[in-house]
Amino acid sequence: MYTTNPKSFFISLLDPCQLERIFSFCSCPNRLAMGSPHAEATLVDKVCQIYAKISKLETLKPSKDVNSLFTELVVACIPPSSINVATLPETIQETRSKLIKLCGEAEGYLEAHFSTLLASFPNPLHHLDVFPYYNNYLKLSQLEFDILNRHYSPDQPDVPKRVAFIGSGPLPLTSIVLASYHLKNTEFHNYDIDHSANSMASRLVSPDPDLSQRMFFHSTDIMEVTDELKEYDVVFLAALVGMDINDKVKVVEHLAKYMAPGAMLMLRSAHGARAFLYPVVELEDLQGFEVLAIFHPQDEVINSVVIARKDSLPLEVDHDQDHHHKVGNGSFLTSSCKYCDFQAFNNPLNQMNIIEDLAMEE
Repeated sequence: MYTTNPKSFFISLLDPCQLERIFSFCSCPNRLAMGSPHAEATLVDKVCQIYAKISKLETLKPSKDVNSLFTELVVACIPPSSINVATLPETIQETRSKLIKLCGEAEGYLEAHFSTLLASFPNPLHHLDVFPYYNNYLKLSQLEFDILNRHYSPDQPDVPKRVAFIGSGPLPLTSIVLASYHLKNTEFHNYDIDHSANSMASRLVSPDPDLSQRMFFHSTDIMEVTDELKEYDVVFLAALVGMDINDKVKVVEHLAKYMAPGAMLMLRSAHGARAFLYPVVELEDLQGFEVLAIFHPQDEVINSVVIARKDSLPLEVDHDQDHHHKVGNGSFLTSSCKYCDFQAFNNPLNQMNIIEDLAMEE
């Protein structure tokens, strides 16, 4: 169930010229208003057409047809959009749920393919750039490290000693990049329910004298891990861990029960039309955590990034209040926060991205 993490599967199908055309379209003043009912209806219709084609494929393993259809999908979904998928009709919600699962399956095949390819080298970590858009991983990891460093508890050591990544998959690039470039003295414990995925991932780091001593792989369902979770300073939760929101909430509740108070939780979510590609994490899904910031990229980094701190008491969300805090291009959040400080975040992506800092009620 939890075999992949949200990497750059979709963006790896696009070349730089395609990306430039997408973002040039987004900034064109004469384009169709992205938040208009007609634009949203056109988008939904396009996504449903693509889903119908993807669902008829015999396999989702990398191929010309698979690449072509997912390229078409990401071209449709990556431009900034104010669409709220939660308000769509039930039939569309069902299609979206099925599409997310197909995307997850396709990611798994792609990661397994490149993990096998990398393992054929004597030193696999020296050849990570063979993975399409490896540079996108470098950007995402830098972004997540900057966000983590910004909010890491001052009463903790300067850097986390032990990090868990849940849903690491056969190609754990996030853990590898963070361990190699940002958290060079930190232990990384990667959890995946699929033993074969962990075996493939382990072959990538075993030849490396450094990471082989700091990176560990656990083949288990995270719902069966209890007291061990208290040992981690930071827990990363992959976007495709719990592709159904009810399953994801169960995982979050489990983490809230067993993580150490003050430990950090880093999640990947989605915003706007990108929610057709990945599940969306809402504030009410994070009971037991103090949400510190939500970051909605508007460039080639598809996933939103959420950082939260495990509280000693369950997080209380006022469901009777409807506070909307709007920033940027349709980026909004509903919360019971006392105040929200919206700031431009100095990040390596060099785009118009917005960070939303939340100071929750004490």
